[in-house]
Amino acid sequence: MTAGRTVFLCAALAASPAMANDSIAELGTGGLILSRTDSIAMEKEELFISADAVRVDYVFRNQTDADVDAVVAFPMPAIEASPYDMPAMPDDTSDNFLGFEATFDGKPVEPQLDQRAFAVGIDVTDALRKAGVPVNPFREEARKALEGLSDETAQDWIARGMIFIDTYDDGSGWKSVRTPLWSLRSAYWWRARFPASAAVKVHHSYRPSVGGSVGLNFFGDGKFQDQYASYKTKYCMDGAFEKAVLRAAKNAPDGYPALAEQRIDYVLTTGGNWALGTIGDFRLTVDKGDPRNLISFCAPNVRKTGATTFEATAKDFYPAQDVAILILQPRDDGSRALPRAERKLDGAAKALSERAARRGGLPTK
Repeated sequence: MTAGRTVFLCAALAASPAMANDSIAELGTGGLILSRTDSIAMEKEELFISADAVRVDYVFRNQTDADVDAVVAFPMPAIEASPYDMPAMPDDTSDNFLGFEATFDGKPVEPQLDQRAFAVGIDVTDALRKAGVPVNPFREEARKALEGLSDETAQDWIARGMIFIDTYDDGSGWKSVRTPLWSLRSAYWWRARFPASAAVKVHHSYRPSVGGSVGLNFFGDGKFQDQYASYKTKYCMDGAFEKAVLRAAKNAPDGYPALAEQRIDYVLTTGGNWALGTIGDFRLTVDKGDPRNLISFCAPNVRKTGATTFEATAKDFYPAQDVAILILQPRDDGSRALPRAERKLDGAAKALSERAARRGGLPTK
């Protein structure tokens, strides 16, 4: 999967604004970036991240004496259809599956949505739409539409890597189901104007894609193991965090901490294309949601500001590292129930998760 970034594509007033794609990471989400330009500087960014919401407020300044027209785009995370993995989408019934909203200079924007489907790197959007199949591979309507395809079309789509036949036994006998295998790339975009020598406030918000797992991927048999090294590097787990995990393990009858993971990725490193390449005044606020939760993430000058909130600030900040947040939630009932974000699975998504589990791999994203 790939992460969403909002992109400014700046152009002179006489030129025609154009769209471009940005490289993005697995269901990580991000904020605004500009294509390489010396016209607009980012004076301020205030970023808030929790498992329920991402909110970003910017102040951009046009440093020239001429208005600058732009196409502003927010690429959504790319969705890869798979029989073994269920991506965490806050709303898998909507094309706007992150609930993206934005304002430009205090006024709500009504962005257009561009969606394209790909199979083995080839654009198959037109083929899907011609057959009346929704392009979002996790929409229940898409699966139902595949049932109505002719055998000839279905065989052609199998050969093109667009679908596959998923065979499984759900307890009532073996089933053979036509299942999406294409990926979806989506982007919201709108046209905007940055007035000459003026500051513009931009705000956008969405619900993040929160990964999760029933236990800890980096701990087992009373010790740190498996993915511990990669977790320590990615989330900057320190001694205090690790001691808390060990205490939870010591208090558990079976030696396994009664903790469930939540993982949030925010793409920050591609955001340095504006003038100067730095953010004049940067502030990150992270909310772990519950005072009992454990949290770990990498950021400069982190300090605790409340029972659940942490703040990091920097001046003339260059975004050289993405923000990766690990939250560990206590499982009060002692069960191996999924975190709240994963309990939202229902319908086709739940069926997909169950089929994946029968194959030996419970989705954790």
